[in-house]
Amino acid sequence: MTLSGKVALVTGAARGIGRGVALELAKAGADVCVNYRSSGSAADEVVAAIQAMGRRALPVQADVSDRAAVEEMVARCTATLGPVDILVANAVSSVRQTLLETREADLLRAIEVGIFGIFHVFQVVARQMVERKAKGSIIYISSPHARLPFKGAIDYNTAKAGGHMLALSAANELMWHGIRVNLIEPGWTDTPGERTWYTDKALYQEGEHLPLGRLALPEDLGRAAAFLASDDAAYICGSVLTVDGGAFIQGPAWGGPTSHGGA
Repeated sequence: MTLSGKVALVTGAARGIGRGVALELAKAGADVCVNYRSSGSAADEVVAAIQAMGRRALPVQADVSDRAAVEEMVARCTATLGPVDILVANAVSSVRQTLLETREADLLRAIEVGIFGIFHVFQVVARQMVERKAKGSIIYISSPHARLPFKGAIDYNTAKAGGHMLALSAANELMWHGIRVNLIEPGWTDTPGERTWYTDKALYQEGEHLPLGRLALPEDLGRAAAFLASDDAAYICGSVLTVDGGAFIQGPAWGGPTSHGGA
């Protein structure tokens, strides 16, 4: 499996799952545009790690909910690294509150980033791929929140459900241009965001209760993305690859916490 000669753009790549994806794509040979919104120093660390592998990397600050910012980001990536061959849409926004607690502004922000942000990056990159007749790969980092109504996550549930269907709809259209769109559904993943709710000890203990005995790591999701982006997955399109260590095979009856996955 190699991504040598490919250029990848990963949104929300400064930390968590996005960071894991960016690093694994680079390990497979891709040059990577590392998108971030506010974590500039963390993005610089990702870029340095990629460059240490002998790959090219470019940090680009952009709020994916801003169409003009997305267009500028893709233009900068193209000018510096080359046209985008692989897009991984990972950026999210969430405050994880109940229906009674959630403010309209919080829900709106989650939708702006988690639905319109996906729309913007998908459309801008896909238009360029179609224009140059490229057989590109687009990957959306979905979530079990797209299909399971976890308590205390009204904004995240809603945004992920919309993004999930947007990505599947894009797959149904872009495959006719030779562009493969696939989705990755993480299970409960050990990311910095999870430490908003849990200590390291609590995460370790919760992970022991999962079928394979641990939480997912960002690199688990990164390796899945590298596979889907590669020629080894050339006949996989419109699929949802679940990377959860078997946690959700029992469906909504699984008695875990209210928060799983996340960028």
